Amino acid sequence: MSTASELHVVLGAGGAVGATLVDELHARGRRIRAVNRSGGLTVPEGVEVVRGDVTTPDGATAACAGAAVVYHCAAPAYTAWASEFPALTDAIRRGAAAAGAKLVFADNLYMYGPVGTAMTEDMPHAAAYPKGRVRAAMARALLAAHEAGELRVAIGRASDYFGPRGVNSTVGDTVFGAAVRGKVVRWVGPLDQPHSFSYLPDFAKGLAVLGEDARADGRAWHVPTAEPLTGERFLALLFTELGRPGKSAAVSHTAQRLLGLVNPTVRALGETWYQRDRPFTVDSTAFTDTFGPLPPTPHTTAIGETLSWFRETTT
Repeated sequence: MSTASELHVVLGAGGAVGATLVDELHARGRRIRAVNRSGGLTVPEGVEVVRGDVTTPDGATAACAGAAVVYHCAAPAYTAWASEFPALTDAIRRGAAAAGAKLVFADNLYMYGPVGTAMTEDMPHAAAYPKGRVRAAMARALLAAHEAGELRVAIGRASDYFGPRGVNSTVGDTVFGAAVRGKVVRWVGPLDQPHSFSYLPDFAKGLAVLGEDARADGRAWHVPTAEPLTGERFLALLFTELGRPGKSAAVSHTAQRLLGLVNPTVRALGETWYQRDRPFTVDSTAFTDTFGPLPPTPHTTAIGETLSWFRETTT
């Protein structure tokens, strides 16, 4: 267990995951350094804010100096994962190792590729497309560094996330933002497939647990999520919490391909259509068996809190 005097460094603290993790660590009474490229962050009182470029080993080493735990929540643009993510993660690995710090990587589920059952951490990395392959390669490299004794590593994995600050996910602005503006809510994929969603504050709690518990070291963990929902059920809860009827439309694979002709981010979603046209659910038994229950936020509460944030920031 980390002590309050030890330094926890959050890289990518300007993003949705990193900023939420800063809040969680602050609530736990940790000493925190929040790092992003601009240094322009709004953080709780007492959090150190540092402007840093962690894409280079020197920049990452400076950002991580003095840390007991480093949380890798930084990421390049979605369309640049294959070309930029490995070098970024390698620089951060070097920076954390130079500090003698434990590294916790905020990961996702892309590496498993198409699956027919709930995902567990021991599934093969079967992704055939660049984004999934690069996620798999980064995880393997980090765990190899752990096995080699270079540094301690733990990996926490989330599904598609939503929550306050969660603007850029597939259930971000095009769902919550559109709903509060009275626009058509665009749901990517069929509405009838069950899907696990990660609520950002729940994911942050899980990452904090991984950072503070030595039993997390040397492997990947699925952070617990609430029960899977179909798109139809998710939207029904959304409009109930919104307090008024709304308009929604499912974005088909054909529509995604057409929109992708002019929008590179939408085009990139085609790689992971298998996450949308069939059940995409998470098994987090290993996490709860090891660390004890981490009860996910109920969907109604999570959706209501997310709507409140979007109301405050878009109106």
